[in-house]
Amino acid sequence: MEPVDTLISARWVLPVEPDGRVLEDHAVAIRNGRIVAVLPSADAHVRYAPQESIQRPSHVLMPGLVNAHTHAAMVLLRGRAENLRLGPWLRDGVWPLERRWVDPEYVRDGTELAIAELVRGGVTCFADMHLWPEVVARTAAEVHMRASVGLVVTEAATGWAATADEYIDRGMRLRDEYRGDPLVSTHFAPHAPYSVSDATLARVRRLADELDLPVALHVHETAWEIEQSEQKFGRRPLARLASLGLASPQLVAIHMTQLEAQDLDTLAGSGASVVHCPESNLKLGAGVCPLPSLLGRGVRVALGTDGAASNNDLDILGEARTAGLLASGISATPGSLIASDLLRMATLEGARTLGLGETTGSLVAGKWADLCCIDLQQPRTWPVNDVHAAVIYGASSSQVTDTWVAGRRLMADRALVYLDEAAVLERAESWRRRFENSRVEAASDD
Repeated sequence: MEPVDTLISARWVLPVEPDGRVLEDHAVAIRNGRIVAVLPSADAHVRYAPQESIQRPSHVLMPGLVNAHTHAAMVLLRGRAENLRLGPWLRDGVWPLERRWVDPEYVRDGTELAIAELVRGGVTCFADMHLWPEVVARTAAEVHMRASVGLVVTEAATGWAATADEYIDRGMRLRDEYRGDPLVSTHFAPHAPYSVSDATLARVRRLADELDLPVALHVHETAWEIEQSEQKFGRRPLARLASLGLASPQLVAIHMTQLEAQDLDTLAGSGASVVHCPESNLKLGAGVCPLPSLLGRGVRVALGTDGAASNNDLDILGEARTAGLLASGISATPGSLIASDLLRMATLEGARTLGLGETTGSLVAGKWADLCCIDLQQPRTWPVNDVHAAVIYGASSSQVTDTWVAGRRLMADRALVYLDEAAVLERAESWRRRFENSRVEAASDD
């Protein structure tokens, strides 16, 4: 018998590749952090001698979910700026708190809390956009989480960098530090067209072309953004990016709620990807990304949560469900986007958007063993007549029992392995007390 590290047997396996396939009573064999084979359980137990054998008789085993856009540390601001549109939410709610409080300690504690939530929800990879990205990278690596860390770029001075060139230079040093790392990758993360100059965007494009890195930024998130761009630059934000050479397969356009025919043409013709964040867009009243139109033109679409300050969670299963319901509601055609399509967006398309599709996002021999297990024998998902529908439209993230990244089990039987959850929660509570005490002191000074 052939030795392997782990053999996981499940009632159902959803490999994502090939599309829509459901494998009953199958197993995944893992060695040195990578998938060796996906095969019937009966055959697997004859062929392999595992160091660890895991049986999941009422579960679905599938690729780990990919959160293709978030601001992880913003979990500490969850509920701090409610019931506001994006502009006031940023100017009056979020940015004042961040100017006062964001530092390496804040980013570390917030990122740990976010990773705890992500792992519990079956997420094995997240794309982050936050200051102190080196802290995000180090925190993810320490707990064996896969992360695509955004190299933040903006013109605004912060505690991390004073100028756009300093943001880029510091980002390049971080990229060099983690080049070739098995868990931590990087991408450029200019905040948005309205906060980055033409000269800075041009430099980002040149470096992205040279290093073959994705460029992710908030684009066409609100009607205000469109109006400001037309007034200042005489063109829509996406058209401006195209004029600077940024409309390419490296572009990751986040949100895209304000689309016209020419924008669809640009996206489809350039090979750019879109990250759909439906719940954040709905909560902020920003609009709705026209998912069926994008997919109809062959545009790759992944799913993200945005930050928990605007969502208020990091639940990719929930985002997939909302995306599907919105697509059916907007098109007035039930099933315009089927559950297996949504699962693909939440896994493989997210990995491909981040430049990781060759190594994760589906259960294929040779890829990293990034997986999650969901117990479907629960009242909200039983009986199972359609496995994909049970996962996307029925399952809750609380039904995730196990999560693996590169063959390491980060959650085992609903218990986090590499994070001290009680300590993480206590540090988060200490930040809430700091925020509250500061608010009370400010009120008393007035």
